Amino acid sequence: MIILAASAIGAGISMIAGIGPGIGQGYAAGKGTEATGRRPEYQSSVIRAMFLGQAVAQTTGIYALIIALVLMFANPLVKLL
Repeated sequence: MIILAASAIGAGISMIAGIGPGIGQGYAAGKGTEATGRRPEYQSSVIRAMFLGQAVAQTTGIYALIIALVLMFANPLVKLL
């Protein structure tokens, strides 16, 4: 029972990592919009760089989701029960 409880707590803690990418993506989108407003002729370059940065920032959130799913549904420690 302790293993299942610890897995649930660990999954919840790992999902806290979703806060960082959300903040980073919002910051990148805001700065991209700001740069496009200042220099509209560079819109395609700014948007491309912004999307690349957001994709890199999102990887930590995806890793946290995968860890949480493994802890909840494919936990190798459950076999020890």
